[in-house]
Amino acid sequence: MINNLSNAVNIFFRKFLLLISLFLIPLAASASTGKVPSVGPVRVEFIIFGLILLGVALFNKQTFFVAVAGLAVLLTFKIAFDPGFHFFEHLFGTTPFGEQLLDKGQRQGEWGLILNLLGLLLGFAILSKIFEESGVPDILPNFLPDDWKGPFVLLIFIFILSSFLDNIAAALIGGAIAMVVFKKKVHIGYIAAIVAASNAGGSGSVVGDTTTTMMWIDGVSALNVLHGFIAAGIALLFFAWFASHQQDKYQRIQKDASPNVKVDWVKIFCVGMMLAGAIISNILYDMPGLGVWIAIVLSAFLRPVPWKEVPGAIKGTIFLLCLVFCASLMPIEDFPNASWITALALGFLSSVFNNIPLTKLCLVQGHFDWGMLAYSVGFGGSMIWFGSSAGVAITNKFPEGRNVILWVKNGWHIVAAYIIGFFALYLIMGWEPVDNKEHKIINCPVPGCPMTHKPEVKKAFNY
Repeated sequence: MINNLSNAVNIFFRKFLLLISLFLIPLAASASTGKVPSVGPVRVEFIIFGLILLGVALFNKQTFFVAVAGLAVLLTFKIAFDPGFHFFEHLFGTTPFGEQLLDKGQRQGEWGLILNLLGLLLGFAILSKIFEESGVPDILPNFLPDDWKGPFVLLIFIFILSSFLDNIAAALIGGAIAMVVFKKKVHIGYIAAIVAASNAGGSGSVVGDTTTTMMWIDGVSALNVLHGFIAAGIALLFFAWFASHQQDKYQRIQKDASPNVKVDWVKIFCVGMMLAGAIISNILYDMPGLGVWIAIVLSAFLRPVPWKEVPGAIKGTIFLLCLVFCASLMPIEDFPNASWITALALGFLSSVFNNIPLTKLCLVQGHFDWGMLAYSVGFGGSMIWFGSSAGVAITNKFPEGRNVILWVKNGWHIVAAYIIGFFALYLIMGWEPVDNKEHKIINCPVPGCPMTHKPEVKKAFNY
């Protein structure tokens, strides 16, 4: 085993050195100009990031090494050739995590997002295993319809669950149920549908997804996000119908529960504690992962914690964190004007580009239709497995989902549902932009310095 690990490490570093030579050494001649190298109008960061995504799509069995090596190359490039990049400032920021930015010159570091995703992905892996062992999935065949309507109802359940829980938790709970009721034979199109249902359910609720919570914290009213459910609900009905028939043909749902099944209500209580911890910690500290792990520690006094789930989830977690950090390194300060066309395009972009930095940029610009944007960046990530944290989390349970070609081929109904849901919302509600900063903009006490302040800053200046 040690020899296998050593060989894997050697192969990784050979790949890393090869990438370094391919992308960095030819750029050394341009370093003296003081400008970031580019190929025509395209900065090299985008080329490297595009190659990373292409590598993830093509080498589905080596996604971990592609992401880690790609991040190493991209970071090396930024440090060597971007004079405006400061690693520690990018990682830790110039303002505390959870605080609003006073102006565009300040930034929040990426450490809070990275730490939160780490806590959620590993914590919810433990949660889903506890739920799976609780006995609840084993008795569900007595309550779910026996034909294609069974998987259809399960997707609706995931959608509803995600509207008040984190989408990662909803996807993993749904995946745990699917593992049992379909006897571990889950169609890849239905796996994609589980992810889509969890992302759709969070798109109209300010506590259902990280991006909508970001909007809420930044001043967007919960009512201005709510109409995202119109698009999400229509999309759900479309893709759930096709995915349920796919699953029914592949493996019909178990008709009756296994005999002598007993529900462990203490484990259900532990699951409830973790979910409640995520919600409370998200509202109070913008850090749901913290609440999950506090609940896990408390649960250890009631039932044994399945720590063995952590090693199985760690590679997928590191993979996602690498992609998120790569996305944060992209120079996308110049953003297109807010419009329904921009919102539509962001949905497709979020399938390969993390939706959290995209949402940050939209909030800085303002004047978006926030319900439409929440649907776009939330649901859009379902089109490819690594386009959302829920997709990465569930492929730890279903590794076959990491094949991009099979995901898109069998989950074609997700792409179609996104377009149908978007234009249904546009036809029903139109484009209704709202200024998320309207109630926060005040004049700085320093003459000629208009700034955006939180109420406590206004109080500090006594005006």
